[in-house]
This record gives sequence, C-alpha cells and structure tokens, in this order.
Amino acid sequence: MRFISETSSDGVREQLFTLGEIPGVLWTPEGAAGTRPLVLMGHGGGQHKKAPDLLARARRFVTECGFAVVAVDVPAHGDRPKVEEYDRLATENQARVEAGEELAPLIAGFQALVARRTVPEWRAVLDAVQRLEHVGAGPVGYWGVSLGCGLGVPFVAAEPRVRAAVLGLGGAAASAEDAARITVPVEFLVQWDDERVPRAQSLALFDALGSAEKTLHANPGLHGEVPAFELESTLSFFARHLG
Repeated sequence: MRFISETSSDGVREQLFTLGEIPGVLWTPEGAAGTRPLVLMGHGGGQHKKAPDLLARARRFVTECGFAVVAVDVPAHGDRPKVEEYDRLATENQARVEAGEELAPLIAGFQALVARRTVPEWRAVLDAVQRLEHVGAGPVGYWGVSLGCGLGVPFVAAEPRVRAAVLGLGGAAASAEDAARITVPVEFLVQWDDERVPRAQSLALFDALGSAEKTLHANPGLHGEVPAFELESTLSFFARHLG
C-alpha cells in the first residue's frame, strides 16, 4: 500500500492510496491510534470512491462512530482505466434492452462478471488497511447498494471478517446462491418503484439471505431516491453490530 496524499478537515483524516493498480481512500478520525471498526463501502455504477453520497456517509461513520472507512474504485470506474470487455458488454446490453429484453437480468450478469475481480481485490484491501496501526484488525462492516450490492453480496458471502452489512437496490437474478451463504446481520434497502430492479427481484434477494437477523427497509420512489433518513438507520445499525 502506497499513500499518495493526506488531508484533514472537521476531525476527519483522508488518505488517498494505491494498492497495486487499485486506487482507494481511507478515512479515519483525526489523531486516531489503535484498533477500531472498519467499514468497506462499495460505490454505485458510474460512480467512484469519493462520490458525494458515499463521502457524506463515510464522514459520518468517522465523526459519529469513530470508525475507519475505506472505499476503492472498482474496475472501469473512477481513476481506473476502461476495460474493453466491459464496454463491449455495456453496448451489447443496451442494444438488447432496446430490442425488448428485460434490463435486470442483464445488469445482474454484468455485476457477476465484475465481482469475480472485485472480491479478491477487496479482500486484499482489507488485509492492507487492517495492518495499519490506526485501524488494526477490528470488526468489519460492509455498505453497498445498486452496483455496490451486486458486488457486495458475493464479497460478504466470501469474507468471514464481515460482521454486518447494509445492502439493497439489487436483485436475486445472479446473487441468490451467494446470498444464501450470508449469515451476518443485514439491513436491506428496497425502493418500491425501482425502475432498474423489479420489486419482485429485490424481495427475492432479501428472502434468499441466510441471515437469522435481517430487516427490510422499503420506501416509495425510484432507484436513486433512497430517503435521507435511511442514513440514520445505517449509523445505528453499524454502531450496534460493530461498535
């Protein structure tokens, strides 16, 4: 891991880093020392590690809970180069939708392809970050919706360090088997009028989760209209399970 810049503001220390070819960002309390909970955040499709909504959540995890938070650019996003195969698939999928095919299965198939690369990358990022003195090997949480859910379900299923996860805005088309292997507490977000993921697919993914403790948070609105108050619930959820 190589740190390339560091800034601090309002009690939050921000460190940009690279791990091999993976660009990432780590947020911790200013002056932090010793072990603390760590939340890995997965950004949405077309976004990046410092997307405004993700950044706002990360800073609140740090300032209100004392957590460390890490996010990285997934392949073909943010500061990473384009991937020819992904561009080709995106073009093909757009043509198939215009020809009348359903969007959700195409999204799910694409996310499953990307997850085969991101899951080992994210595990390597956890390894590196938890070796830092101001983070340490404390409990780990995961937050990710939309693309962050499609990639997060196989990650949470594969990573025993994760103790709790917030997921949502995703469907079961390619994730049901991985979801069945998740046993940690999960808070799951559904937008009732989601135009990208059919409601039935979202409910099927929630149902497929193997967790004994899982809560469904359903709100009216489209895919990108998750209410601001859900952040408050996320803060208390992670504070309860990681704090």
